[in-house]
This record gives sequence, structure tokens and C-alpha cells, in this order.
Amino acid sequence: MQAQIVLKDAPRRILIVLPTWVGDVVMATPFIKTVHQRYPDADIHLLMYAHLKAILDGSPWVSHCHFWPKKSNNKKDYKKAQHLLVDDLRAYEFDLAILLPNSIRVAWLAWRIRAKHRVGFNRDGRRLLLNHPVAVPNKTSGGYSPMPLVEYYDVLAKYLDCRPGEDAIQLFTLPDEERSTRNRLEAHGIGPEDAYVVLCPGANFGASKCWHVDRFAEVADRLVSKHGVHIVISPGPGEEPLAAAIAQAMQQTGILLTSPCLTLGELKSLIQHSALLLGNDTGPRHFSRAFGIPRVTIFGPTEARWTDTSHNGESIVRVEVPCGPCHKKVCPLESQVCMENVTVDMVYQACVAQLL
Repeated sequence: MQAQIVLKDAPRRILIVLPTWVGDVVMATPFIKTVHQRYPDADIHLLMYAHLKAILDGSPWVSHCHFWPKKSNNKKDYKKAQHLLVDDLRAYEFDLAILLPNSIRVAWLAWRIRAKHRVGFNRDGRRLLLNHPVAVPNKTSGGYSPMPLVEYYDVLAKYLDCRPGEDAIQLFTLPDEERSTRNRLEAHGIGPEDAYVVLCPGANFGASKCWHVDRFAEVADRLVSKHGVHIVISPGPGEEPLAAAIAQAMQQTGILLTSPCLTLGELKSLIQHSALLLGNDTGPRHFSRAFGIPRVTIFGPTEARWTDTSHNGESIVRVEVPCGPCHKKVCPLESQVCMENVTVDMVYQACVAQLL
């Protein structure tokens, strides 16, 4: 068992570098909370991509936020923005930098800003940049074994002498986002007492995660006709054609929330008040976990154990195949069997079980 970090003085300023994916940020919320509890007098800052801040808006553990520069085709401007970020962070003289991502880039940044104590997992060639490397708990001779991400972050929490944050992920909403979402629903005839199912059919990871349009549409039709719920299709930016194709394929009426798509903050509100979330293995799935909303998640090429928690209320629909889980963004086979073998009946029955 790895020893805990020993700090001569309690850190005055702490930087936590957050993950880059929506779902991973949600699963980091117990860690953020436990660091605040362990160091209540510290000035705690977060570094993330700007679009992810909406996920954490409203949280009592979020105050000072910094953002990675936007990627740009202009290499000169992008490099200048990176230098400005380093200069800005260096001025805070952080006593402790905690790196949740495993990349060498974040370790290089922590070293460049001269953080006194740099804590992160000892992997991906960054050992020399960390003066507090933490042994990787799930490393095997062949790579890394599946481990729930919340438990993975808890290893860092224990090293920092923080009480592990359980896996009770938490999110909050803002009043303006609540009003905006309610207005969008009411414009489509959905009142506060009406039950609706949120359908999130996309996945930023890649096309291999996405179930078939016509099958989503058939499940949605059954839910409307047999259970009297509304279907609200809420895609992310760039997923509008996929959502529109599902709405067009439906025989019943599906409500399409595009032009514009909901913000991540509005999507939190939409899911919080829904009866069920149906979608692929993607970020919004974790919103429903945080708010205790039933969910049905269709898994194909990805390993469900990475995002497992003790939460009830989720039905995972997947089919074991010889080639999976492969974690490929695009299936190299002629037929993507892991998704092809997930039937309409399987998903519909899972939805019914969660709605009852």
C-alpha cells in the first residue's frame, strides 16, 4: 500500500486539473468535494476546458476556474495562449497541483507553473515531472484492467489523506437554466406535471457508440403509445442530423430540442425533471446518475466497468461479442455486431422496467 503524502504545511493554494470528457468531469465531483473538506482553508482552483464549466455551475465546491486555450489552426496564437495560461497560473504560486488526467501534458504544465507539490498517477512517461508520483492501481502486464473511475480518483484522495468521496456524484442547476428549459418544454406543450423521456442518441467518442436511428425511433414510439409519455430528443452540437433522423423516423410525435441545442446547464435541468433517460454510453448518462433519474444505457464497443458505481436505477443493455469491448471509434468490421445484436425489444423492456 502506498504511503500518504506528507506536507510540512497545509497548502494555501491548490490546483485541480480536471478530465476532458463530460462524464469524467461528473465522476470527479466526489473527489473535488473531498479535497475541499480535507483542506477547508485552502484557495482551491480548477483547470478545465471552458465548455465543461456548465457541468459544475451551482456547485458549492467551485469558485476559481481557469481554462485551457481553445484549439486553433493558427499555431502562433495558440502557442501564445498557452504561454499566457502558464504565466497566469504561475502567479498564484500553487502549493499543490493534483492531476486527474493521465497525460504528460498536464504534468508538464504543473512543472512549468512551478507548483511545489505535483501529485498524479505514475504513467505515460511523466515520472520525472511529478515529485509525488502515485502508483497506478489497475496496471497489469498487458495494460490496464477496468476500474471504476470514481474508485480510480479515490486512490489519489487516499494519497492526499482525504477521506474517499464515496461514489455519490453530485450536480446542481442554476435558476436561469431551470427557467430556460421549462420554457422550451412548455413551448412544445409539456407542462410541469407531464412525464417525458429524454433521448440522447449521440456520442462524442465516435460513431461506434451510436445505436441505430430506426431502433431508437421504434422504442420511442412504443413508449409514447403504450405508456403515454412524451419523447424529448436532445442532441449535442453536431448531433442535430442524427436527432432529426430519429424524429422523422418516429410514427408518434417526438419533440426535437435543436436550433439551438440545449446548453450543458439546460440539459442538466431537462434530465433532472425527466422520468427516464435513454441513450448511448455518453456524458448525459452521468447527469441522470447525479440526480437519481432512471436510465437505460446502450453499450457497444466500450467497457461498462470503467464507469460503474453503486447507484441503482440503471439498466445497461449490451451483448457479449468475441471482438469486444474494443474501444474503437469506428468499427473495422462490415457489421458492428455489438450494436447490431442489441434489439428493440431488449431496450424497450429495459425502459419499461425502469419506468414501473
